[in-house]
This record gives sequence, structure tokens and C-alpha cells, in this order.
Amino acid sequence: MTTEIEHVEVVEAELVEDEAPGAGEVAVHDPVAAVLQALDTDAKEHLNRIRPKKTRTGYARDWEIWQEFHGWLAEQTGTLLPLSSITVGTFVSFVTYLDQVVQAPPNTIERRITGTTSEARRRGYTVPKEATEAARRALKPLKLDKHRQARGRGKAAAVTPGDLRKMANAPRERQPAPTARRRAVFRVPELARLRDQALNSLKFAVAGRNEEMSVMDDVHIQPVEEGLMVHVPSVKGRPPRDVPVTYGEDRATCPVRCWQAWQEAKLAAGAVPGGPAFLPVDQWGHMGTIRLSPDGVGRALARCAQYAGLSGRRITGHSARRGLVTTGRKKGKRVEKLRRQGGWSANSPVFWEYVDEGEAFEDAPTEGIGL
Repeated sequence: MTTEIEHVEVVEAELVEDEAPGAGEVAVHDPVAAVLQALDTDAKEHLNRIRPKKTRTGYARDWEIWQEFHGWLAEQTGTLLPLSSITVGTFVSFVTYLDQVVQAPPNTIERRITGTTSEARRRGYTVPKEATEAARRALKPLKLDKHRQARGRGKAAAVTPGDLRKMANAPRERQPAPTARRRAVFRVPELARLRDQALNSLKFAVAGRNEEMSVMDDVHIQPVEEGLMVHVPSVKGRPPRDVPVTYGEDRATCPVRCWQAWQEAKLAAGAVPGGPAFLPVDQWGHMGTIRLSPDGVGRALARCAQYAGLSGRRITGHSARRGLVTTGRKKGKRVEKLRRQGGWSANSPVFWEYVDEGEAFEDAPTEGIGL
């Protein structure tokens, strides 16, 4: 007699403890789901690790502020909500807290929203789109308030070619405020002067960010008949770009001739050909071997502005980017050309703000109307 044995599918399973919910049931292990979950976790950790250090530090601080907000909210309501409670109500209240309690400037509030959103998602919390949209709607009128804008450092002032000439031709010697340790005249070494002229003029010409100028190598700046063809490397995930730089009208601010002079001096001082485009130079004229940092790029422009007597305006590393657009529009340069030169996205609100600034007196409402 033949006995048929019914096929039984065997699955990996484990018993749930008696005390836990669902006691007595069998929990089925899904290897596919487990692998996918592990990959997702690893991917999130990897993406967080490769973020720039400044971004990670800033987002971590944003999350601390989110925790402080929850503590404040618990004092007001008598209930401590979990940090995962990200809703329209909590996010709008977060904006109100940052504005009225912390008294943060609107730009800082906007960045806190971005950082908190990113950190929450990294930790596995859900951030509804309607919550972030509501927070930004609540922020919009605050950004139009001049008193709130004054809480921050303010926007960077645009530099012009005239400003760059003042910087390039500023006295190389200055007497700093006397202290117990320093009473001598501070003298800018020739090598540093040549470096700053090349750095500032080229930064303006390519609308370069501090990070972009820092990571440039000699091979990224190629001489051509018309001037220079500059490859601006990718930083922070932004696409790279190749932009033309023509000869300038003034030797002190011509990015082509300033670059050539710095390149010759740099190689004569022992720099490795093909290495970093810009290197640090100390107060004694000694050149370093490690590329100039992004902060060093920004400080170079701000320091030159101070020597030229431009300290009444807030000139930072971002001033050159603003200056190229505003100056370019005043001279009739095409918007699309300016946008590509600086690597702005087509819908960048910052870029269009610069365009509006440069066009402020173009076909002005009061021009030619008989006033």
C-alpha cells in the first residue's frame, strides 16, 4: 500500500514570549525584509558620514534645538511630547518658539527647519510634507520684517570691480591696534599680495564659492587665447562647471594676468606643479604645502577689504558671487550666462534676488516721466 505524504512548507520562525503582546503566536522571519531593512540602515548611516562636517555639526545642533523646544512646550502644556511628533502644529509652534523665545533671525529659523527635518528622517521619523510647508508659510511674513532681519548679521554686501581695485592697490603696510605683544607695523608679504589678487579676482570672475576655490588645482585653470578656461569642481554634490574668464581692463584686477603672476611666484617659491591652485602664506612670506581652506578663502577677501578701508560694509566670501551678478546685469550681461557662470539652479531665489538688485535702475519707473 502506498502512503502519500503531504508536502509541508517549513518556515523559519520563533515563538513570542508569553508576556509580550501576541503571546503564543509564531512570528515568521522574512529574510528579504530583514536584508532590505539592513541595507536601508547602512545607506542612511553612509549618507550621513559623507556629509560635510559643518553640515553634520549644524544638523546635530538643530536637533538639540528641537529637543529644547519640546522641553519648553512641555512647560507650557504640561505634557512632554515625543520627539517623533512632527505635525503641522508642532512645526508651526517650533517656528513661533524660534522667533519669539529664541529670537532667531528668519534665515536661521529656515535653516533650523531644514536641519531638523533631515535629522528626523535620518532617525527614522516621518516628516509629513504638509508640516514643512506649513512651517515655511508661517516663516514667510517673518522674513519680510526688517526688525527680525536685523537680528542676524545681515546679507553679504556685493563687491564691485572698483572694490577689487581698491583691495589690490591698498597699502601693504598697516599699523594694527597697539597691544602689549604687538606694536610693530604689520606688512603683507609680496607672495601673499599676489595670491590674494589672483584669488579675489578669479573668485569674482567665476562667482566661486569658498569651497570651490579651495579645491581647485592648477590643472583646473587652463590658459587659452581669450584668457582662461576654468573648471570649477563639484562640491557638496553640486554639479561641476566649465566657465570662460577673459582678460580684464586693469592689471591689478585682471584675473588672467593676476593668475599668471601668482603662478610664476608660487612655482618659484617651491610649489609642486599641478598641485593646489591656492596655498596659504604666513605673515613672514612662507608658503604652505596644504591647500588654502574654505575659511581661508573667505578670510582673504574680508582681510583685503579691511586693508582697503571697506570695513563699513559686510564683505564676506559670498560677496564676490553677489557682485558678479549685480555688476553683470548693470552692464547688460545676459541672465542665463551669469547663472551658468556661478552654477545657480534655474529656480534659485538667491540668484534672482541678485538679478533684481542689478536691474534696480533699469527702466526705472521715475526715469523720463517729466519729474
